[in-house]
Amino acid sequence: MQEELGASSLPVSAEDGVPDIAQAWARIRGRLREEVGEVEYRTWMRQMTLAAIEGEEAVVHVPSRFLRDWLRSQYGDRLRALWQAENLGVRRVEIRVAPPAADGAAASALEPAAPALAEALTARPEIRAEAKADPKATEPKGDWAAPLDGRFTFDTFVVGKPNEFAHACARRVAEKPASPGFNPLFLYGGVGLGKTHLMHSMAWALREPGLDRSVAYMSAEKFMYRFIAALRSQSTMEFKESLRSVDVLMIDDLQFLIGKDNTQEEFFHTFNALVDAGKQIVVSADKSPSDLSGLEDRLRTRLGCGMVADIHATTYELRISILQAKAAAAGTPVPERVLEYLAHKITSNVRELEGALNRLIAHSNLFGRPVTLESCQEVLHDILRAHDRRVTIEEIQKRVAEHYNMRLTDMSSARRARNVARPRQVAMYLAKQLTSRSLPEIGRKFGNRDHTTVMHAVAKVAELMQGDSGFAEDVELLRRMLET
Repeated sequence: MQEELGASSLPVSAEDGVPDIAQAWARIRGRLREEVGEVEYRTWMRQMTLAAIEGEEAVVHVPSRFLRDWLRSQYGDRLRALWQAENLGVRRVEIRVAPPAADGAAASALEPAAPALAEALTARPEIRAEAKADPKATEPKGDWAAPLDGRFTFDTFVVGKPNEFAHACARRVAEKPASPGFNPLFLYGGVGLGKTHLMHSMAWALREPGLDRSVAYMSAEKFMYRFIAALRSQSTMEFKESLRSVDVLMIDDLQFLIGKDNTQEEFFHTFNALVDAGKQIVVSADKSPSDLSGLEDRLRTRLGCGMVADIHATTYELRISILQAKAAAAGTPVPERVLEYLAHKITSNVRELEGALNRLIAHSNLFGRPVTLESCQEVLHDILRAHDRRVTIEEIQKRVAEHYNMRLTDMSSARRARNVARPRQVAMYLAKQLTSRSLPEIGRKFGNRDHTTVMHAVAKVAELMQGDSGFAEDVELLRRMLET
């Protein structure tokens, strides 16, 4: 609501070709949102309102001295530059604390000294009605809730062995919050493995219409900023009462509080107050509670007293499933070989894996070209290069053995059966292509074979690739997975 008034409560007419002020202010806010990101914008800039244009000075109102001082020091110059870019004759931007409005005033966010602004709001009774229609508009969930990503729901979460326990726990909390043994729920795992996806999924489920629950979801960083703002504006009691009145408190990336002793203490007391009142707490971090060195012992103990669920590093099967689901949702045909290639190459971060696929699909749609292994390597060369590493003969043997479903020991055995000899030759060929090892060195890695055996294997594989396109694609896929 505050944001809408900030962009629309100015006069909407234009005289003598002067650009509309309200539209200019809306564009400035939009540019700020793009530059700083959604989280920081909502935390620090959402409450700005344009109060007046006084000659060459734009007057912006904010609700507290702390917010005024922070915006002046961090974005004062940027606000002035954005105004000047709009060519409205504004040369200065003054940020002031908004004076308290009288009870019942229609334009609570506007300075009484700016009658044109107040009249613009008074002339729009539908805005006043909207502000008063929902009695829950001032409840904590409206003030505290961070924006949720509509893509992150339980329906779009791909479940596999690395995350199935965490997913089951999240489902249980979403269906029955504050259940014994599940309060608090602590999710932990590395970057990009799905913690935030599960947090958003729970928040969406808990906020379903008709459930009448107050859900506060935010990052630990935002919790700290709100706490500091309350201290500076001497409104700590309001801070405590607002946050402790929620039904579900969800804090993402708790590790951010390490070293922030005062904020940790406030979170600890909030934690106790909510749990004692039978309210649900959900927390995520990059490590388990016992491994979060830097947190107070009493807080680590409380965090570990409920349900702790970890999300392991992804497996190849889970990465393939995720890529298949994302490709199907995008509606763009992506060959299975490309998905396999990406799943093999990008192994540490699901977020980066999805980003790579989105980039590949966007390139295909923009230029009307089909997705191929070659286009994949060309479009994603920077991402793939970042994941490249020095290939060893042992790694080549292992990857080829997995690909052909054979035992790794057979790479060095004396067996000459075709289903063993051919993959062994492929591994020798790749060792020659992708490493700087000499032929005798390669031969020693394959059961002390003579260098002439390696030469024969390399020549044989090259010959087969010339005459058999299917075999050539297999070898090329293995090479792309392993190449530096």
